[in-house]
Amino acid sequence: MFEYFISPSKGKMNFNKLLEEIINYILEEPQKIYQLVVGTDSEGKEDPLFVTAVVIHREGQGGRFFYKKIKNDKKYTLRTRIYEETMISLSLAIKIREKVENKLLEIMPNNYKNLEIHTDIGQAGETKEMIKEIVGMIKGNGFDVKIKPEAFGATVIADRCLK
Repeated sequence: MFEYFISPSKGKMNFNKLLEEIINYILEEPQKIYQLVVGTDSEGKEDPLFVTAVVIHREGQGGRFFYKKIKNDKKYTLRTRIYEETMISLSLAIKIREKVENKLLEIMPNNYKNLEIHTDIGQAGETKEMIKEIVGMIKGNGFDVKIKPEAFGATVIADRCLK
């Protein structure tokens, strides 16, 4: 599912190249504070398009992002679509953690923040009833979580890549 990603500035790249780009970006200024974020958003009720974004944010100085579009032929309700978004983000976050967390701790032992998963749920609207279960699922896997309006990885970056 995560064979390749798109970088707006560098084009198509495989997963290992994405990780290399993240590490190289951090090595440019390793004394800075960074936040690594994974977020997924989707569009369409039937046959939705899912977009997963990986963001490396250099606090106070912007960042870089990469995205992957995922299409399948399943039918979703709002609830099952939110769960699918969450599972896609969790799968990718686990894969990233397995591959680069030790390297990130080595590069910036005092500036490393736990990987965050940003979800497209919030206190307003139909998804508010899902907050406890989605947040619990993400935290239960050892990740920090943000919901709307703080979830820019899903609600801004991934959403922008849907267009």
